[in-house]
Amino acid sequence: MIWLGIRMAAAIGLVVLTFGYAITGNHANVWLGAGCGLAIGVGVGLRGGARGSLWTGILIGSAVGVVTALLTSSQYFGWGLIIPPSTPLAIGLIDGLDRSSLSGYRDVGRETFFMAVLLGFGLIPALVVGNIPMWPLMAAYPLLAMPWTALLVGLVCHRRKGWRDARPPRLLILGAAAFLALMGFAYWYGILQEDTLLLIIAGFFALVAIQVVAFLVGRAAASWLRPRLEVYGQLAAYLRVMWIPIGGFALGYLTIIFLFAGFYGALERFSPGAFADASTGITGWVSFSFFTALAQDYAAITPVSAAARMLVGVHLVLSVGWALVLFAAVMTSIEPKLARIARRHADEDTD
Repeated sequence: MIWLGIRMAAAIGLVVLTFGYAITGNHANVWLGAGCGLAIGVGVGLRGGARGSLWTGILIGSAVGVVTALLTSSQYFGWGLIIPPSTPLAIGLIDGLDRSSLSGYRDVGRETFFMAVLLGFGLIPALVVGNIPMWPLMAAYPLLAMPWTALLVGLVCHRRKGWRDARPPRLLILGAAAFLALMGFAYWYGILQEDTLLLIIAGFFALVAIQVVAFLVGRAAASWLRPRLEVYGQLAAYLRVMWIPIGGFALGYLTIIFLFAGFYGALERFSPGAFADASTGITGWVSFSFFTALAQDYAAITPVSAAARMLVGVHLVLSVGWALVLFAAVMTSIEPKLARIARRHADEDTD
């Protein structure tokens, strides 16, 4: 479980941090997205049972983290306004991937509570580092607003086949009313300043529709992706068969590249001027050899002498010949294995 969590965290962090810094240069916004993505992604992946998996956690965590960083970086959204749609977006993704069974308000409430707790933990580091006023209340906001989110998700899903509850339970309704009462109480006794209270209330009421949209978009996107992701699951068996031949091809290709990098450097050393603009070290020769193997021009170095052009031609012939001959040999050797895998998949689909 620890190793699974580390792998998910590394993948989610790589995706969210790179996309986050590509979107905005604000460190707090990027780390806010990373914290939300890591908390929800790792939490979903480690929830246990057949419903939690490595790729599910990575997909959901990366989506939530990138969307959070994108919304936070926008000048039209503040930190308090991006929190409400994050929870229904995660629930929609989980529902669309068929990783939860939302067949009643009880199921929706349990799923929403779990996502709200994870989101609250994910908000804490960025809120503290960003010196956000009343950060404990901001971190608890997803949990406090959970009844409203559960009611909205339930209202969207209550017409689906197999739905058990015709009406929302009183506990959710009381929780939604208690949230408003708590905000009013905190403002009345001066715990909340006027601008903070308006931010929270505006963030909730202004984004009620966006919460519904976030859930529907997340569910639709995940439902569209699910059958296409299953294709990659079937391709895994083929990739395991092809992994060793592909590695052998890459090793041979790299050997040719490094070998001719040495040839180019030696030719320039013993025949100065064979290459134009060749005042470079081994890194430049490896780069030149790499682009030559791909039949691409390398602007920094140009073959000038007849020996240099002949050496480049030999390199191209060997590179192309290696690709064609080895590809044909690999396909001939692994074709029986691929045929057996295809028959096994056909039998599984028939069953």
